[in-house]
Amino acid sequence: MLIKVNGEAREFAGPLNVKALTETLQLNPTQIAVERNCEIVPRSTYAQVELNEGDAIEIVHFIGGG
Repeated sequence: MLIKVNGEAREFAGPLNVKALTETLQLNPTQIAVERNCEIVPRSTYAQVELNEGDAIEIVHFIGGG
C-alpha cells in the first residue's frame, strides 16, 4: 500500500490503521498529532481509522521547551 507520509511516498504492508502506522514508524502516540487527508485524527480513534492506498498523512511531533 502506497501512502504519503509528511510529503514522502512510502510503501507499507496493508491493511493498516493509524495505530499500526505509528507503531511501524516507532512513534509515541502521546507525543504526536496525526492528520489524514487534511483532517485531524483524534488519538482515541487511531485503532479504528483505516488507511487506504494514496492517503496523505501528516505527523507533527510535540516539542517541549521554554
